[in-house]
Amino acid sequence: MRSTHAWAADGSTATPSTALHRTLVERRDLRADDIAVRVDYCGVCHSDLHALHEHGAGGGDDSEGPLVPGHEFTGVVTEIGPAVRRFRVGDAVAVGNIVDACLACDMCTAGQENFCREFPTLTYGGVDRRDGTPTLGAFAREYVVREDFAHRLPKGLDPAAAAPLLCAGITVWEPLRALAVGPGARVAVVGLGGLGHLAVKLAVALGAETTVISRSADKSEDARRLGAADLLVSGDPQAMASSQGRFDVILDTVAVAHDLAPFLDLLALDGALAQLGYLGPVTIETTDLLIGRKKLTSGGSGGMEQTAQLLEFCAHHDVVADVEVLPSAQVEEALERLARGDVRYRFVLDLSDLDGPG
Repeated sequence: MRSTHAWAADGSTATPSTALHRTLVERRDLRADDIAVRVDYCGVCHSDLHALHEHGAGGGDDSEGPLVPGHEFTGVVTEIGPAVRRFRVGDAVAVGNIVDACLACDMCTAGQENFCREFPTLTYGGVDRRDGTPTLGAFAREYVVREDFAHRLPKGLDPAAAAPLLCAGITVWEPLRALAVGPGARVAVVGLGGLGHLAVKLAVALGAETTVISRSADKSEDARRLGAADLLVSGDPQAMASSQGRFDVILDTVAVAHDLAPFLDLLALDGALAQLGYLGPVTIETTDLLIGRKKLTSGGSGGMEQTAQLLEFCAHHDVVADVEVLPSAQVEEALERLARGDVRYRFVLDLSDLDGPG
């Protein structure tokens, strides 16, 4: 085994702001098809907050082991296994929220390893499918990963700003591609946060006429800076009524439970609403779908092929996340501010400070 410094939670608190402490964690020795990655930058995702809350709810039972969050990261290859063919030491790479899958089921063979029938191995909070050990995430200085689940980071992409593409970016990219968004499409993005701002940038880069839907007009300037043609205020009944049937695709990135009916009403004939931010139960009236033959869909993460295509597209179109980079020692601040929505639009941790004493 090999060890690396990381920020870990031990399950003794339900408060994310105090859940993480610096410690040494173990990584496996490299298998034949593994690469070791020096983690340089890792995004901070809302799912990290959820995972920390759930882990802390154990009430101090440390038997479940440490939790190291972090599942959207970039770094540099420092070592390779003897069977590795795609990477060399020194290569810049990017890794997302899945690090293994069966690679044999219909989903995997279709390039959708994120929907693996045996469930993909998660970057953290999962179980290694070969030795049964828990996976620990990338709020750490090193990560060991199967080469098939790492991506070459294209030249020209800022590694800090590119890190969120591996989770937030691919989460909105797959439905945009599945729904054939391109020139002439009318797209709306509900919510302008970590997911939403990348959805706007990608929809615009694909050639779509893009609108942001927000509760107030406060983000109008930001929406236009990101490339949106308009901002529609969801709290304005007159504006919403006049936009009935206006959009072909709506990407809903709001992370809390909310009524979908007002947004379904905005869809044109055969339009689709992709629910991406909130993953809990929803209730809809069938007639809200029936009238206009509308579709309700979703998506989660992405397959390896689509993720590679996303990275190349972003390099070609100069699309990266708007990030605030913090030294990893300020991870508590990042989590606290993320919990209250004080970020535009993604925190990224610089893990280089883990090289120092501590």
